[in-house]
Amino acid sequence: MDYRQERITTLHDLTDAVPAMPGGESAVVVPIAGESEAAVTPAHVFEALETVGPDSVVVPLRAPRAVAAAFDRWAGDFDLDVTTLWCNAPTVAPLLEDHGLDGAMGKGRDVWLGLGLAAGRADYVAVHDADASTYSPKHVPRLLAGLEMGYEFVKGYYARVEDGQLYGRLARLFVAPLLRALSRAHDDPLLDYLAAFRYPLAGEFAVTAETARSIRAQRAWGLEVGMLGEAYSVVGATATAQVDLGIHRHDHRPVGGRGGLSTMAGEVGEALFQALEDHGLAPDYERLPDAYRDAADTLIRQYGADAAVNGLDYDAESERSQAQSYAESIRAPGPDDRLPAWTATDLSPSAVLSASREALDGPGGSRPD
Repeated sequence: MDYRQERITTLHDLTDAVPAMPGGESAVVVPIAGESEAAVTPAHVFEALETVGPDSVVVPLRAPRAVAAAFDRWAGDFDLDVTTLWCNAPTVAPLLEDHGLDGAMGKGRDVWLGLGLAAGRADYVAVHDADASTYSPKHVPRLLAGLEMGYEFVKGYYARVEDGQLYGRLARLFVAPLLRALSRAHDDPLLDYLAAFRYPLAGEFAVTAETARSIRAQRAWGLEVGMLGEAYSVVGATATAQVDLGIHRHDHRPVGGRGGLSTMAGEVGEALFQALEDHGLAPDYERLPDAYRDAADTLIRQYGADAAVNGLDYDAESERSQAQSYAESIRAPGPDDRLPAWTATDLSPSAVLSASREALDGPGGSRPD
């Protein structure tokens, strides 16, 4: 039985227990993006949240206007206090620009907007993606339990095994070997901290309201690993925990193409290297790709052995090919365009909500006049 502790506190699933929801006010942020109504209405997620009963659910939504309006109407049918925050509403971008926060939009920006609103409503905030077909009502209480124990940042982790093979490719084949290679070159507590997370790219985490207001955010796919660097700066290792959320099954992305894993690797690498440079670490970007490839090769042999023992299919050559493509993402980070901590901006989350609501309630909007 796995009860090994890491550099950070690890909350295992040893008995399939479901903790009680915390005594304080709780909010859940569920970022959703899609081009059709079917893509943004995951009924199983909201049905599960009904059984959990958080005080508030904030949905940072990125979708066309008609889809956003349809979601807003659909969400009103659940026995939940759901707030639709239409992140790409035409009224939101000018508001952000007025506060010097214009720039690229993506998942990270959406989550940052949702965190600002949720942190004003609740003591504890859980964030989770909506694309897992295995979503369970126990995920939110397990994420929040550590906060009531005094931890200030709790990261979810899970196994990615589906269709008889290992997934979680970007975490396994890019982040894990990159951290190994960096740790061999640098003896640093930040690297020890980052390497302790069992699934650093999981979209599931929980924070206290104070922490939510104190962390900067990457604008897009670098959100998850960037959040780990922020958590280290804001709360430190002793106030960090990770919690087992079982097995996750969700959509798989291709390696190449727009929005593929190779594109994501570039943003993840940028976020990781920005976090390292924040703390005075200066990787040798010329030698690091070779060290990364060596570390990836070792891990691929280990994954192959693990897959064989468990009767899983494993294509080592495909995995090596992916690692080669991810190595191209190892480069010095560009200009820092992270969104600031909410405590460092005069933008009000309620003003963002008002702008979103104005757009949703306009002519042809989601609510009748």
